Amino acid sequence: QVHLVESGGGSVQPGESLKLSCVASGFTFGDFNMRWYRQPPGKGRELVAHISGTGAITNYADAVKGRFTISKDNAENTLYLQMNSLKAEDTAVYYCNRPTGNFWGQGTQVTVSS
Repeated sequence: QVHLVESGGGSVQPGESLKLSCVASGFTFGDFNMRWYRQPPGKGRELVAHISGTGAITNYADAVKGRFTISKDNAENTLYLQMNSLKAEDTAVYYCNRPTGNFWGQGTQVTVSS
């Protein structure tokens, strides 16, 4: 079955960087678009970034454009989110998602605070 496992979250100061990973299993990773979502404290889940199956097409939420980069390694079945210049408002639980079939990982906490 489809399984998504995120890692790489943590606590950092504003301006620092983090790289999230999501290891996928149970399907042919390169055949599917993938997404990163986040859920800030007390708020709803929001789309952060989208990538096509081949990795050729990416889209970002306006709030993260120019700071975050989504990528995928189809040989390693892994989705990434490089997050630079982190801000306090980036604090959230970050989730890996396969939109086809609506599969989700368990989430990884990112906290940005001075």
